[in-house]
Amino acid sequence: MADGAALASDQRFRPEDVETWRREGAVVIPGFFTREETAAVVADFEAVFGRTAGAEEALERKAEGMVGRFHPSQFKGVAPVPLPCSPALNLIGVHPALIAFARAALNAEAVHVYQCQAWAKFTGESDYDQPFHCDFPNHTLTAPSEDEARNSVTILCYFTDVSDAHGAMHYVPRTDSAKVAGPDATLSQDPQAQAKLQAGLSAYERSSAAPAGSVVPYTIDVYHRGTNLTAPNGRRFALMSCWKKAGDEAIGFHAWPFHHTQPWARIFDHATPEQLACFGVQPPGHPFWTETTLARAQARYPGWDLSPYRAALAKAA
Repeated sequence: MADGAALASDQRFRPEDVETWRREGAVVIPGFFTREETAAVVADFEAVFGRTAGAEEALERKAEGMVGRFHPSQFKGVAPVPLPCSPALNLIGVHPALIAFARAALNAEAVHVYQCQAWAKFTGESDYDQPFHCDFPNHTLTAPSEDEARNSVTILCYFTDVSDAHGAMHYVPRTDSAKVAGPDATLSQDPQAQAKLQAGLSAYERSSAAPAGSVVPYTIDVYHRGTNLTAPNGRRFALMSCWKKAGDEAIGFHAWPFHHTQPWARIFDHATPEQLACFGVQPPGHPFWTETTLARAQARYPGWDLSPYRAALAKAA
């Protein structure tokens, strides 16, 4: 592990956090980001989404005693990077400490971020209550591995104070959900089976409520659900950063080149080679880099500092 990543690891999370993630499928880590980092990201959220608060009253779409349902309005505030704002929000998803956690969790030196999106929720915008579910159906075409290091790690990052009234994600630790059902039960379309699953998991659910700057790493096979925002004028600014081992083609979500019309210069002009490598950009010293490819890359991103790549090429000559 690189020295910078090791330092970030020591400062931001403990080995016990990684072990809890591996054993239970989820862990809440308060105070992961500094106040300064958090404030800068909040300012970007406000600029991108054009709002600072939600409505006075919550929107309730479910009958008394019913579990939540998925519907499009819950995802209205989802926006993948890059975004038309400062580097604060655009690069927070590949913060060195997040890279360090992903490396430790997946037991890999090279990791890629395959999903990175801001998610702004506001009271009254939607009924955000969801049923318990696992994420593996839309992160892989097969099934979650029994080896956590062969799966992926999603890191939910909170940038506003998140109480249960502000839509804290709820989850069921793996040792508890095993008493109810395995992750494959999330695939069932049978209403009675789903009702039984939801009731069984509800008995063990925990809240991820945490102050601004906290993170919640969880796995693609852990049961979790979104909850509604009920706080008057409430808001929840969060970011999803999902990681896999580099080269693991079985897991995916965003195909970054497909989003080529987005403002990628906001990332390339400010990111380190280590951060760019997380998006799949070849690192300095890789055979891909030649005088020709460097010139072409510079033409695409005039503000990109390619000096580390040029230095590595010169050293190899």
